[in-house]
Amino acid sequence: MEESNNYGHQHPLLLILNQDQLIHNQSGVTDCSRCGENVSAPCFCCAEHCGFYLHKVCAEAPLELNHPFHPHHPLLLMQNAPYSSGRYICNFCDKGGNEFVYHCSCHFDFHIKCALFTFNIAENNLKELEHVALQDEELEDDNKCFGCQEPLTNYTHFSPDCGFNLHEKCAELPFKLNHGCHRKHPLVLQFNSQRLSCKICRVKRRSTESGFFYGCSPCKIVVHIECASQSPLQVIKSTNHEHPFSLFNGHQHPLLLMLNQEQLIDSQSGVTDCSRCGEKVSAPCFYYAEHCGFYLHKCAMKDKDSYEIVENEDEIPHESSISVIERNDAGEATKIKHFKHMHNLMSGPFVGGYENSCNGCMLPISDPFYYCSECVFFLHKACAELTKMKNVWHHHCQEPLSLISDKAFECQECWHISNAFAYECCGCEENKCLRCVIALTPGARTCLKHVHPLYFYRDYDGQCNACGDTTRGYGAFCCKDCNFVLDLGCFSLPITAHHKCDEHLLSLTDNDDNSYSESHHCDICEESRDANRWFYHCTTCDTSAHVGCVLGSYPFLKLGSIYEETNHPHPLIIVKKKYYYLDCNKCGKPCEDVALECSKLECKYIVHWDCAAPYFLRQWWKWGM
Repeated sequence: MEESNNYGHQHPLLLILNQDQLIHNQSGVTDCSRCGENVSAPCFCCAEHCGFYLHKVCAEAPLELNHPFHPHHPLLLMQNAPYSSGRYICNFCDKGGNEFVYHCSCHFDFHIKCALFTFNIAENNLKELEHVALQDEELEDDNKCFGCQEPLTNYTHFSPDCGFNLHEKCAELPFKLNHGCHRKHPLVLQFNSQRLSCKICRVKRRSTESGFFYGCSPCKIVVHIECASQSPLQVIKSTNHEHPFSLFNGHQHPLLLMLNQEQLIDSQSGVTDCSRCGEKVSAPCFYYAEHCGFYLHKCAMKDKDSYEIVENEDEIPHESSISVIERNDAGEATKIKHFKHMHNLMSGPFVGGYENSCNGCMLPISDPFYYCSECVFFLHKACAELTKMKNVWHHHCQEPLSLISDKAFECQECWHISNAFAYECCGCEENKCLRCVIALTPGARTCLKHVHPLYFYRDYDGQCNACGDTTRGYGAFCCKDCNFVLDLGCFSLPITAHHKCDEHLLSLTDNDDNSYSESHHCDICEESRDANRWFYHCTTCDTSAHVGCVLGSYPFLKLGSIYEETNHPHPLIIVKKKYYYLDCNKCGKPCEDVALECSKLECKYIVHWDCAAPYFLRQWWKWGM
């Protein structure tokens, strides 16, 4: 027994460390003077035996609490609730009280035990909850887990101080998670004080039920913890229907589970009946993306004989683009044959100069990669190992896309002109460059210039941090943790680039540390530039330049490749003259940017790309920054 400070009481307090000491000091059942619950050791009792008791946890509760479940304002510990009745309703457990309360001026109230219990759960301080294992016979039949409201199983977590029964899985839930049902913000562990319906299953808990949810407060969205923990991606094949259909997944695929009635109405051409029970279909339900008129209520999934799980949509097997010729002792391919190149390719490390780019995506070559020892040809390992055919979620007509090369095209995602590798739709013949196909693979992406993961939003409309332009609803990569946004074009910018203005390699830079306004200019065009926009920079020579000035209008056209789609009788080579600019045979102006030059030296024919290429292969927009 130790003496301690009095925590606002008029007499000294004694610290009682075990239950035997407490029983010896008590004259009967005693309640804590702060939380009103029956007191138990460890606790403080009045040295003068005036009946004043405090749980040790209640006595040491902070006077101000920044609670993760209420992040916008601090909670203040008060002796009485500031209401005329002196009573309050706890926003967590929905029970009333007139004891000490954690209160916020926005009428948010917590019992002390509820505030500290939920704080420990959010902070994952499980050791503070003094959990013990309980057997079934120790629990009443109607006992439920406070987190998920499901019956308790053999072993649970139990907090004697707080009186909350918890499954182990519910006590160890992550405080924050990213989920495909709400891609705009992360979902945070909290309690459903507003009694909103779950976004996934659409079920609303009864007013008498408490428990944990994952939610987004700004968007007023909640998700049951059991719904949030569903398998992130499963493609389902019905045994009595010719087409596959999928369960809800955590990626931005063309989702086949309709979560609400608005989605269902958009996909229907008229009133539709469930193909299993015959009743009018309503959300949530499954439908087939080919719009063949096959619908199923979600309840049909309970019949395990009606479907089987097959592999992920992105992993539907297609023929590989490479055949492995040699492997090392670790089983890694060291020599391959790619179906789009005539020679065998070897794995690195020889790069052969900083001007080399991947012939697949046209970004600077980096490890791991393959190269040709007989000609200048490089492929990133990721670009080389893409399949010949691919299904991509962001293609509107849902036909498979085939891998092509050496054909000039305009990417339908980033709008860049290129003749590198691309995926071409077998139906509408639209093309998507490898940079966009890889970048838009479902899931979080990383960016060299940002510490948090980025997620792609198809309809995002806002300002890009790199170029300052508005994304205009074309989609962007956004950070859930801060206001960082990149449009698709800026996300795929080359990290390094070469230009005749500097003998060294220029690096993509996101912040100009030079505070002198006169230093914020471009060393190529000699005009001013915005210090808050990305630019290319050489630290050795202190050269700085606009992104557009360094890359030019056509950074993803392969120089030295053949272009035959003109009226000229000879094959033309794509070139970019650095010096000795010849005059264009069509417009008469010097060919300073990308041009087409006759492969026959005696012909002396040269023409600007914009003067010879068809209109749809001309860059109609200019780089910002």
